[in-house]
Amino acid sequence: MQGRNSDGSIRPIPSDAKKRIDRHQYLATLSLLTENKLTTVCMEANCPNRYECFSAKTATFMIMGDTCTRNCLYCNVKHGKPQILDENEPRRIADAIKELGLKYVVITCVTRDDLGDGGASHFVKVIEEVKKQGCKVEVLISDLRGNIAALKTIIDAKPDVLNHNIEVTRDIFPKVRPSGDYDLSLMLLKEVKRTDPIMLTKSGLMVGLGESKEDIIKTLKDLRKVDVDIVTIGQYMQPSDDHADVVKEYSDEEFEELKDIALDLGFKNAASGRLVRSSYRARELHGE
Repeated sequence: MQGRNSDGSIRPIPSDAKKRIDRHQYLATLSLLTENKLTTVCMEANCPNRYECFSAKTATFMIMGDTCTRNCLYCNVKHGKPQILDENEPRRIADAIKELGLKYVVITCVTRDDLGDGGASHFVKVIEEVKKQGCKVEVLISDLRGNIAALKTIIDAKPDVLNHNIEVTRDIFPKVRPSGDYDLSLMLLKEVKRTDPIMLTKSGLMVGLGESKEDIIKTLKDLRKVDVDIVTIGQYMQPSDDHADVVKEYSDEEFEELKDIALDLGFKNAASGRLVRSSYRARELHGE
């Protein structure tokens, strides 16, 4: 996947992507994001869908910097000592949303274990600014280290969808997410529904790290037990030799079967496919 070079510069658009995107709009969106000094998970995580998304005038904004305090073995976002929070970021995101004409946006973040509330108060400011633009907002949050008070401030800001990714099955979790906790993630999602029963919740997982079909189904059942409404399932792609290995490449037929299983379990909507990511076509999954 193309993304940033080691010096931070942006790699050119690959030839295969040029054939299937509006190149002019892709570059215009990229220029807008760069000029407004906005970070996207699309670029930082080298998402394979960003050419399509940027050319459709949409992006998933990543707030609170580009440096995560954790080091998950599947993730391409850099880790280390994060930046000081930018108090002007919420306004700049709102300005970009207005210029792009967005009616639905996904806001995610780096994990900020260095902040007492995990960055929840910053999330609230972003949600408030986005809503002023008449734009619906889906937030993809970290586990906040289980800080329920911080979680409730985000819930009270009334995002249209609250997403927290389980990411992988239980047995894989300790190996690739050593700083996280499978049950803590489920507890966080359960607490959202306990606090606001009508708020839509969402979660996603990657496959291909060595889990079995039964493991995937168990994870889907665990998510339904805490009343998650929407689920995404995508193929894990190894960002570099330093990341976890790909154990299995799932077929289109297997992804379609997993989607059917999810819907049979009672999810309101599900997306499953090789290039599916948690924020991919999020507006459509929300029913917009």
